[in-house]
Amino acid sequence: GQTARLADPSLTVPQMVWTITSGAVAYVLAGEARGIVPSVLAMILFFGTFGLSVAEVIGIGVYALLAFSCAVAATTRFSTSPFGYLDTAYALMVLIVLGGSIALNLRIQRIRARLSEQRQALAQALAVNRELATRDELTGLPNRRAMQDLMDLEHRRSLRSGRPMLLAELDIDHFKRINDSHGHATGDRALQAFAGVVRASVRDTDVLGRWGGEEFVLLLSDTQSDDARELLERVRLAVAGMEIPHPSGSLHMTLSAGLALHLPGDTVELTLERADQALYTAKSLGRNRIVVAPVSPRVGSKGPGQPLGARA
Repeated sequence: GQTARLADPSLTVPQMVWTITSGAVAYVLAGEARGIVPSVLAMILFFGTFGLSVAEVIGIGVYALLAFSCAVAATTRFSTSPFGYLDTAYALMVLIVLGGSIALNLRIQRIRARLSEQRQALAQALAVNRELATRDELTGLPNRRAMQDLMDLEHRRSLRSGRPMLLAELDIDHFKRINDSHGHATGDRALQAFAGVVRASVRDTDVLGRWGGEEFVLLLSDTQSDDARELLERVRLAVAGMEIPHPSGSLHMTLSAGLALHLPGDTVELTLERADQALYTAKSLGRNRIVVAPVSPRVGSKGPGQPLGARA
């Protein structure tokens, strides 16, 4: 365990240096049996193929070349017999093994580097795809699919912990007029500005998502109904006070919202239906207001709800 903290716990480079040195010494001492040394050298050089960097592969190759050059020179210097054809063949085998092993190792390192780049590019592409699958491109908010997953998750948490959960449906009043009168580009800027103002007005734990068109859903977890109403009223006032620059003058927007407490035993779909009924009521009462859904609604009917906040 003493090498566990090192960058290379297996000590690949020191092991290879030691075995190359031992192989060079063996080449000098093996005599006529030195013909087996090139094959051993090849195994040594491929030992660290998948664990070394390009610089380390080159360094090991240079060291092996120097070590065996010295071994061949020592064999020639201290041998009692003349340097014959067999010795020349052994030396050439060593050089061929060294050159081929280094070249192949470098080729493998380049392939590894390219595969690593491809894996990184694939991971980035997958991250972008996940972002596109869960984020609204225009506003950067969670899209309908992501909001559905988040609401289902919060529903399960609420069942386990007993924490209150509320859902609010928000709708920009007369948004079609903005698109028709000022163009879709202005409408897009209005949606972006609306999303920014609402996010700045809610808590970090609240989640705002784009449900579709000019409709948004706000998930409020661990919140009491009265606190949620006050928060939505702050949001309504913030939206009413915002200005959207336009060549013909600043544009103003208002919102209508329906708020529903998630009741024990209800599904997320039922709570959304109650919030939608409350939003319908807010629209029918003149817009620019918050309506809280009754605790015991008649699902499927457009009940009156409970209005909060006067029309600006």
